[in-house]
Amino acid sequence: MQMNEQEQLAAYRAMQAAIQQEYDRAADKMAALKAQGKEKTATYRQLFARKLTLSELLSWYKTYGLVP
Repeated sequence: MQMNEQEQLAAYRAMQAAIQQEYDRAADKMAALKAQGKEKTATYRQLFARKLTLSELLSWYKTYGLVP
């Protein structure tokens, strides 16, 4: 079933919010690990890679003027 424009807009907004929340969670977890001196752990490095990927997506949204 094809989405209409209103449904597409709602889906986009939900996706953008989810990406922003995931980015914020990754950043918070990284900060907690850093405070414990665990910057060299596999978890920290995985979070760093995830945060970088999410950051790239958010930058595309900004490039196209979709988020402030």
